[in-house]
Amino acid sequence: MIYIKLLLTFLKIGLFSFGGGYAMIPMIEKEIEGNGWLSASEFFDIVAIAEMTPGPIAVNSATFVGYKTAGFLGGLTATIGVVIPSLVLILIISRFFFKFQKHPLNTAVFYGVRPVIAGLIATAAIFVSETAIFKGKLTTNLILKLFRHPLDIINVGSIFIFAVSLIALRRTKLHPILVIALSGALGILIFYVL
Repeated sequence: MIYIKLLLTFLKIGLFSFGGGYAMIPMIEKEIEGNGWLSASEFFDIVAIAEMTPGPIAVNSATFVGYKTAGFLGGLTATIGVVIPSLVLILIISRFFFKFQKHPLNTAVFYGVRPVIAGLIATAAIFVSETAIFKGKLTTNLILKLFRHPLDIINVGSIFIFAVSLIALRRTKLHPILVIALSGALGILIFYVL
């Protein structure tokens, strides 16, 4: 039954994904592709929507994937699945964390986990760039072709929006919501009007 499969899949994602929603994206993608629920393009659209809507990206992604796969009950099931592990773990950890906060073993574990989180977030960035900036997965052949025929591989309009957004966020300190709205308008102008 699809609901049980959604629940178990998102329980696993919620239990074994560390570092927040962006770190979960590669694991969610792998599970979705493994089950054949959505295409990479559909999943990227869901990630884009999940980033723009209020709430944690992991919960939003789970809800959208579940809904797209099995309707309202699928969205509810996937959401419950991704939330339960975090809820249970945080209740257990909060009971003991302050008691052992300064313990050297605890500190060592956090120092060991931080680089993995950075790697998971970098993997999510690569995944998003494959569908937003590049025209396909970043394989060795695609990277070699990038140096020979860059315009065949790179979506120039997306690179422009990326650069404008990056500058707006870093230099002008515009609010991210405003940057998202302006990028959407710029996307309409570049990809629809022009």
